[in-house]
Order: sequence, then C-alpha cells, then structure tokens
Amino acid sequence: MHTNDQSDAAWRARCRIQELRHQYAIATDLIGTGSADDVARGTAIYHEIFTPDASLGAAGVPDVTGPDAWADIVSGALEEYSATQHLIGTQLITELRLPAADGSGGSARMSSYLQAWHARADGHLWLFLGTYYDTLTYSAERGWQIADMRLVQVSGERRQISD
Repeated sequence: MHTNDQSDAAWRARCRIQELRHQYAIATDLIGTGSADDVARGTAIYHEIFTPDASLGAAGVPDVTGPDAWADIVSGALEEYSATQHLIGTQLITELRLPAADGSGGSARMSSYLQAWHARADGHLWLFLGTYYDTLTYSAERGWQIADMRLVQVSGERRQISD
C-alpha cells in the first residue's frame, strides 16, 4: 500500500472508530427513555457497535457479555431518571493496526471522556464523569466494532436542578 493510501486508510479507520462511541451515546440515551421503541432502536445500535461476544463493564456494575446484556444493564441503571444525556469527547485512538487486504487482523484501542447528565422527576440531577477504555477489532463482515469496554468513574455530583 502506498504511504498516502495508508494515511487515508488510517484516517478513515480513526473516523469510523470514533463514530462508534458517538453512536453509543445516542443508543444509550434512547434506551434511557424507557420507551419500548427507543429501547429497541438503542439495542439495535448496540448490536452494530459491539461484537456479539463483547465484554462490557462499568464502575459498580458486574461485567456482562454481549449487546443485549449491556442494554439490560443500561435500562436498569437509567430507569429512575426522567431524562439523560451522554456527552462523549476527547477520544484518543492508539495502537491502530489496519486490517490486511482480506479484512482480517485490524485492531485498536480508544479512550473517551464522558459527561453524563441524569435528571430525576423530583428535580435532582446526577452528573457522572468518567472515561471509557475500549479495545476494538475489525472484521470484513462487520467493520470496526468494540470487543471490550470499561467505564471508569472519575467523579460525580448530585445536586438540585435550578431554574
């Protein structure tokens, strides 16, 4: 592969990998609404971004395997809130290994900062700050997906929402 072609391929891979985390935020907020249609849409997105056997875990939550199990964890964690919003940024991709010509062997690591706002109907807010640590894999059939995800809490705050 020519150097410019390789640079273009690496840039495209980085964009696609970052997009997985963006889709994750949207899917999580959909699941957080509790609406059956939104939960189904969010879970379908999880099936696109996670490998079927992905190992998934977060602060204070037991590890689970696969997108359906993670959707159940998220649904239970967010059910007490009337609204949520997951803001994800400062994504750093490291150890990027592009797939071979046959689509095999691609891998990478990514870390992403999280600010998640969770509002309860009683006017209280839970602000969660954390960092996602992901291991990604590439397959010719599915493209880039998250094979392992860990969410580490950095800080948090509970407060009354003001007008």
